Amino acid sequence: MAILFSGDFHAGEEGELSVITKRNLIQKYGKEMFSRIKYHIILGDGGFMWPNNQNRDRFNYEALSARPFPIFCVIGNHEPILGMTDLTEADVGIGEKVYQINNNPFVAYLKRGEIYNLDGLKILVLGGALSTDKEDRKEGKSWWRKEYWTEDEKQYVLTLIKDENKFDFVISHTGPDRINRILFECIMGEESKKFKDEVAFLNDKIDKEIYFREWWCGHFHQNLFYYDKDKNCGYQYLYKMTKIVEKQDNEIVIYSENAWNNDGIRRYKC
Repeated sequence: MAILFSGDFHAGEEGELSVITKRNLIQKYGKEMFSRIKYHIILGDGGFMWPNNQNRDRFNYEALSARPFPIFCVIGNHEPILGMTDLTEADVGIGEKVYQINNNPFVAYLKRGEIYNLDGLKILVLGGALSTDKEDRKEGKSWWRKEYWTEDEKQYVLTLIKDENKFDFVISHTGPDRINRILFECIMGEESKKFKDEVAFLNDKIDKEIYFREWWCGHFHQNLFYYDKDKNCGYQYLYKMTKIVEKQDNEIVIYSENAWNNDGIRRYKC
């Protein structure tokens, strides 16, 4: 079985829904590959449950219910759940519990700072980022409560990776600060304020202490891949693009859209 990955969703406000519909996925990967998808992971800013956005949520849920697999979201920065305290937790057999927000289709948020096991892959889940579109951020305000990690959360995950530091994948919303700068600093101009991000700095600390095959994130609305030869690992940024990861007998295979041959396929030995 396989896992579908996509970037920021924003409740489909900017056409993101069209990227992950059943029809488009079958066009990109074919019916046989589509039938093997077991989970879908959104890499932050799912945007579900935005205030006064119930009609759009219903529209999205109806479209997404045509697909037979659950949706798990990384917690981004534009996430109303960060301001909620009465979230429903569900145990779906992937290790830690998730925050369930819808039943059909099943939609839930993964907890940041926890380890999950999805279809034989060990995944460290992080999350969060600076909201650069909130002008009063410098006054200590943000879109939602707990947009940034608490000190307890930071210490928890840093302690966690002392005992468990090897993963197949790390998934987050923003990337490690050093990788963000390598990929984006010279091309983003005024947008470079996104780099003054405590979450990216935390990701840097985590990045230095762990081993993994690839680190995947969203946030920057770009589709880019960077391979670090020194660490021997990759960093994948996604937005309006998907990829599929599948663990086979003795390797992990990453498929790009329309990769009908070996072009656009990455392989790792297990």
